[in-house]
Amino acid sequence: MNIQNEHELAVTREKLRLLEDRVAALARETDGDAHVRELTLRSLKSMINQLREEIARNGARAATGTGS
Repeated sequence: MNIQNEHELAVTREKLRLLEDRVAALARETDGDAHVRELTLRSLKSMINQLREEIARNGARAATGTGS
């Protein structure tokens, strides 16, 4: 993924917020299969890291003036 403009940046930040909220809610849950919950948490955390990295790359491009 490569953030192209301010709208995409805003959408990416909103996705990140939603994923972080879901991780917090899932971490509080005690119902269901613990193994499935752990796998889901890993997946969500991986997606969160990807979005954070993309936001950071976008910020670095903007700071150096090489952004699109």
